[in-house]
Amino acid sequence: MYAIVRTGGKQYRVEKGQRLLVERMAAEQGSEVALEPLMLRSEETVLDQQALGSVKVTAKVLAHVRGEKLRVFKFKPKRGYRRRTGHRQDLTHIEVTDIARARVKAAAAPSAAAAPSAAGEPEGAGAGAPASKPKRAAKAAGEKRAGAAKGAAGEKPTGAAKGAAGGKRAAPAKPGAASAKRAAPRVAKGSKAKPEPGDGA
Repeated sequence: MYAIVRTGGKQYRVEKGQRLLVERMAAEQGSEVALEPLMLRSEETVLDQQALGSVKVTAKVLAHVRGEKLRVFKFKPKRGYRRRTGHRQDLTHIEVTDIARARVKAAAAPSAAAAPSAAGEPEGAGAGAPASKPKRAAKAAGEKRAGAAKGAAGEKPTGAAKGAAGGKRAAPAKPGAASAKRAAPRVAKGSKAKPEPGDGA
């Protein structure tokens, strides 16, 4: 069994009982620290973030040390610039003491509240039963039928029907009146007829 952990911005492959140097940790010598697991490999590989919440990697701080000295030399040609410095990184010596995974409990049985109530609810009225026809659809259909009947009852009667209902008959139009009106000459207003020669006037 091994695990991949992250500490100090770096990732390490660790096993139980392994000792390694990591970046300086804010913990006293001899104390135990918990490392952040990224992967667990045992009988199965655990990568899921939710499943990794049950994985615990514990380590013990052995000592705070400094790394090997590094030489840094800077040089610029034709300028006489030469600089030499050193650097020692602050590290922490730890030992992995335990890699464990808590067992996840089985899901609890569904509660009795989820079962159909004993108040006479039909068998098919559960969550999987189809919903009954909504009242809005029935109401809209009834309004539509009422509107159609109202439109048929309130339709305006024609002229013939209106005359028959009032007891009066419409006078028939004279066939010769329109033709006589068309044949009559149009006389301009203010004009006088000229007398014909031979009249006694």
